[in-house]
Amino acid sequence: MSITYTFEEEFFDGNYSAPLNMDPKTLPCELKPLQTPAALSLCVILIAIFLLAIPGNMLVGWVIGTSTHALTPSEVYLFHLTVADGLMALTLPFFAVSVIRGWIFGDFMCKLLNLVIEANFYTSIIFLACISVDRYLVIVHSSETLKGRHKCSRLLCVAVWALGWFLALPALFYDAVQLDDPPLIICSETFDIGSATMWRRATRGFRHIFGFLVPLIVMITFYTITVARLLHTRGFQKHRAMRVIIAVVVAFLLCWLPYHITMVVDTLLRAELIEFDCAMRMAVNLALVVTNSLALLHSCINPFLYAFVGEKFRKRMKMLLQRKLVRERLSVSKISRSTSQTSEAAGTIF
Repeated sequence: MSITYTFEEEFFDGNYSAPLNMDPKTLPCELKPLQTPAALSLCVILIAIFLLAIPGNMLVGWVIGTSTHALTPSEVYLFHLTVADGLMALTLPFFAVSVIRGWIFGDFMCKLLNLVIEANFYTSIIFLACISVDRYLVIVHSSETLKGRHKCSRLLCVAVWALGWFLALPALFYDAVQLDDPPLIICSETFDIGSATMWRRATRGFRHIFGFLVPLIVMITFYTITVARLLHTRGFQKHRAMRVIIAVVVAFLLCWLPYHITMVVDTLLRAELIEFDCAMRMAVNLALVVTNSLALLHSCINPFLYAFVGEKFRKRMKMLLQRKLVRERLSVSKISRSTSQTSEAAGTIF
């Protein structure tokens, strides 16, 4: 999942040293940097997502990380999910600056930041699928011991992180590229080994399959079975659990489905499987910007869906905040007593 908004590589090949031969009828559609109002709006959106995602994920990570009891597998996955979403959000200020000024951070940062955002894109979504599987095991197979699931969860987290970083390796194709007209540096894919079209289709195929379809199938399958079991149980808690499950699936689809649909349309347009049309090309470019931002918004929503909605989490957070306030009051009280004793001692001396 890349964030390259200033230019689309439609008319450039390899290392972008020279434009491709273009059909004259496509010349009016030659892409230009975002206009100032649009660039500023996009910059504000990225910074807003950053400001929402970092505190939310840090708070969830703090509550889970300071827990005094053994974590359940779902809590382990949720902790790793907050780490993945937090790392993804940390890259956004760099891309926000690039929207306004072009890429000013050099080749190394271009590769590193895209590698980070791509790896955490995969790990975040796969951990969502892991949570759905664990919820299924808890509700449908509640007789299974927590010890066995807990041991497997640790190994699974290692496997997810390894898979995420492996799938992100194509981000190493990103480079800082100098354009001549207009004079601007961008951070974009430079498929200079083999066929650029082949590499692009392969990386997008992996993104669609492992970054959306497989996790979505896992989530829908296991959550469907879980909801079916909840419908045959009694109690108020089942309604709360069902609402959370539905909210999780709906939020996932609303944030990610538009992005993947737009990417598929863009790929078909590049492959000339859709007839080239200037209006279509410009509409797809705009849709890529909008849906990419919408997908990034999911990193802000995760903490609210998986943590703040849960009554157990809210109680634990409230307890931790109360403990912190008590410690601060005790600390202030000790300082006040120490100051008072010092003042009394000074009074006796003078």
